[in-house]
Amino acid sequence: MLVDTHIHLYLEQFSDDLDEVILRALDAGVQILVLPAINIPTIEQALNLCHKYEGVYAMTALHPSDVKDATESDMQVIADYCSDPHIVAVGETGLDYYWDQSFNDKQKKFLKYHLEIAEEADLPVVFHNRDASEDLVKELRLYKESSVNPEKIRGIFHCFGGPIELASEILELGFHVGLGGTLTFKNGGVPDTIEGIPLDRIVLETDAPFLAPVPFRGKRNEPAHVRLVAQKLADLRNMSVEEIGRVTTANALALFGLDPAKTLRAQKDLQ
Repeated sequence: MLVDTHIHLYLEQFSDDLDEVILRALDAGVQILVLPAINIPTIEQALNLCHKYEGVYAMTALHPSDVKDATESDMQVIADYCSDPHIVAVGETGLDYYWDQSFNDKQKKFLKYHLEIAEEADLPVVFHNRDASEDLVKELRLYKESSVNPEKIRGIFHCFGGPIELASEILELGFHVGLGGTLTFKNGGVPDTIEGIPLDRIVLETDAPFLAPVPFRGKRNEPAHVRLVAQKLADLRNMSVEEIGRVTTANALALFGLDPAKTLRAQKDLQ
């Protein structure tokens, strides 16, 4: 069994053939999908898919690029969703300095809000990080040092691609890394950055419909392609795909607190 720990299944790119996408995932051995939110409407959209397909789970959060116009009342909505049993993480939150650096301080402020929500709900946190590694690690470390329950602050650095020194920081902070299609990119450099990361701290993802792995690079990504990520990791570690799947799936199940018996079931879900 494989788990796609980060997929935007609610986006319009999947609106025309969602059932077929699910069936292809099942054919590839992908039986659990975890959907990050990027804003409040997408939380509800993700939850709707959780009700339609068993084995689909959701997160609650504002993407860092979406906090520019956010208010503290929005964060109360984010927190309220944590009571839904289909919500298994707070994400994707984090820092993104790539598109717009005019509200970096607000991003940090709302990152802290997300961490407070995750700690209160005892849920893992899933981080988006773009051009902000130093600040993200600094903010996370400061929060954990001031927390009464630092052991509750755990989760995933999604779409990990380095730099190499960030890997050791992540391990020290007790977090996992999410590996997706960029692992297969010829000049992406990801294999070198993960060399020292033990398998028990790795989960697999697609970030679909984005970042499709080779040989589908540039096309729409989908959850079935997480198997290609598993195959690449297996090649790098001189292991079988089955062993990679067993360990990374166990990592995901434990981190999100998922029931391994509740998986995608084509006959039931796609009637």
